[in-house]
Amino acid sequence: MARIIVLLNLKPGKSVTDYERWAENTDLPTVNGLNSVSNFEVLRTTGLLGGGTAPYQYVEIIDVADMALFGEETSTEAMGKVAAEFQDWADPIFIMTEKLGA
Repeated sequence: MARIIVLLNLKPGKSVTDYERWAENTDLPTVNGLNSVSNFEVLRTTGLLGGGTAPYQYVEIIDVADMALFGEETSTEAMGKVAAEFQDWADPIFIMTEKLGA
């Protein structure tokens, strides 16, 4: 399994309330509905341990069970629409990870 970590801040002028509504009503159900994805979460940051403001407003975690299928599923017109909407909200950083000791 691959885990993709997405770090993001909303673009200037974007509403937190509107983004979170979009994430809950569009992004989460769409990505969690992909056969290649075993779990997808969007997390709002609340600060740094020990104090201070987190450098990113949101963290997304995408657990991908099948990267080949994920590539196929994210290439569809429907996912292209969701991805375009997402890019309108933020300029995310996508980090590919792998578990140590697995």
